[in-house]
This record gives sequence, structure tokens and C-alpha cells, in this order.
Amino acid sequence: MPRTLPLFFLIPALLLAACSSGASEDIPPTFTPDQARGQQVFAINCASCHATQPDMLIVGPSLAGIARVAAERAPGEDAQTYLVSSILDPDAFIVPGFNDLMPKTFGKTLSGEDLDALIEYLFTLE
Repeated sequence: MPRTLPLFFLIPALLLAACSSGASEDIPPTFTPDQARGQQVFAINCASCHATQPDMLIVGPSLAGIARVAAERAPGEDAQTYLVSSILDPDAFIVPGFNDLMPKTFGKTLSGEDLDALIEYLFTLE
């Protein structure tokens, strides 16, 4: 007589099989601890004005693709320098078509660790 596995052994296997058959775009990225912290900093300080989805306008420009675009925004600045400057001195470069509405207090309100983590998170927005 063949032996059968109890149902509670089969359910996890079936769930794993069903979950693994989806497209890779549906799987959220795995963040480093710094990127995850940066995502939290973004949610608290930035998400009320900046979207991370392309072509979505809240108040400021969407930051979708900012990891790629930042290196080209200000001649002579790399992406990291541009992002730090844009956060700490938002008057330094204003994206055409947008008003100068970004708070100028992030240099005082964000710790160095929070700023570094935020930059790490922004680099995931390719």
C-alpha cells in the first residue's frame, strides 16, 4: 500500500510553487539595511511631495529614475553630489517646470546617517 503525505506537508510546497511561477517584476527588491532605512527616511520626509513612479506628479518632480538622471542634471557633478546638493541646498538646482518649494531645513533635521541612507535608497530608483 503506497504511503501518502499528510496534507499539512503538501500545502507549503504548493504555495511555494504558486509563488515562484510569477513574473520577476512582481517580486519587491531586497534592500540592504541602509537602503531600507533610506526608504523610511523618504517615506517620512519626501513622499508627501515626490512620487517614485514615473510620470506621477504630487508637488515636486517624480524621482523615478533619479539614480540614472542625477548624473546628468548638473554639469560637472556626479549623481551622489547632485543628490546631496539637491537635498541640503535645494536652491542650487531647480528642475525646469517646478517652483522652489522644497524645504531648506533637511541639513538641520536629517542626521548624517539618515542622509546617507536616503541617498542609498534613491540610488535604487533606477
